[in-house]
Amino acid sequence: MHRKKEKPAEGFFIFVSLGLLLISVSRLAAETTPAPVTSTAAVVAVPPAASTSPAVAVPAPTPAVAAATSGTPEYIGAETCISCHAAREDFHSNIHAKAFPHAKGIDFSHSCETCHGPGSLHAAAAGDRSNRDFYAIKNFKTLSSKEIAQTCLQCHEGGNRFHWEGSAHDTRDVSCLSCHSVHEAQSPGGKHLLAKTTEMETCFQCHQLRRAQLMRSSHMPMREGKMTCTDCHNPHGGNGPSLLQQASVNENCLSCHAEKRGPFLWEHPPVRENCLNCHLPHGSQHDRLLKAKRPRLCQECHDEGQHPGTSSSPTNL
Repeated sequence: MHRKKEKPAEGFFIFVSLGLLLISVSRLAAETTPAPVTSTAAVVAVPPAASTSPAVAVPAPTPAVAAATSGTPEYIGAETCISCHAAREDFHSNIHAKAFPHAKGIDFSHSCETCHGPGSLHAAAAGDRSNRDFYAIKNFKTLSSKEIAQTCLQCHEGGNRFHWEGSAHDTRDVSCLSCHSVHEAQSPGGKHLLAKTTEMETCFQCHQLRRAQLMRSSHMPMREGKMTCTDCHNPHGGNGPSLLQQASVNENCLSCHAEKRGPFLWEHPPVRENCLNCHLPHGSQHDRLLKAKRPRLCQECHDEGQHPGTSSSPTNL
């Protein structure tokens, strides 16, 4: 029997060929690499040319600049703020500036930054609006009503503001600055720091219907200056309806009209139920703030067939 002639393994030849190729490449690279050049010349140091420009003294960085460099905002004091914001020079006489030291133990130097935050980065920006540090303080023109309220409530929490969160004004995104002007109060003597000269004008910015009702012949004596909106309402919230000072309409009315409180021998149920069943509190074209002329007002409840009465006619109006 004849054996088949075995062929040498092809893998072995490939391996040997690759090895020879690598050796050839290595020798070629060694021959083409230039030898390092060594110089015996001494290295001489050449001094820099003398500058002909005079030396300029660089001032030490101010605390504001140093803070800006470090990126950490720091308090710089109200006087620094006023040095740029000259229009706020009269802030010394503002009720906030007067109340902070006595009511809150906050020195005047911290009055601006109590609301706006540390101002070092803002001051270091030196009015450059392209520098993001310019916006490092709170700008209330860009804040939401919720953010503004949170800032104010740091000091004004409790008291008449106890029910602010969740109140009608809060849920409708009414801002504190819609009614108040912290720096430029328009109210006489800066009372309540109102945005308008009176409470009525401040409220009428939104409540235009109430302005019209107060122009009617029968009205609450608000135009005469004997009453104001907050005699009945608490704009910051309350337990009663319509932001009333008291828990109910009747309690609100009876706080002034005590003679109507009773008890009476013959009670009129609609009166005990709600004063607004018969009256319009802000203004009416009928006497005594009535909703309608008598006897039409009574006949809204008292049907003429069951409770005879005299209907209004052209002869008895």
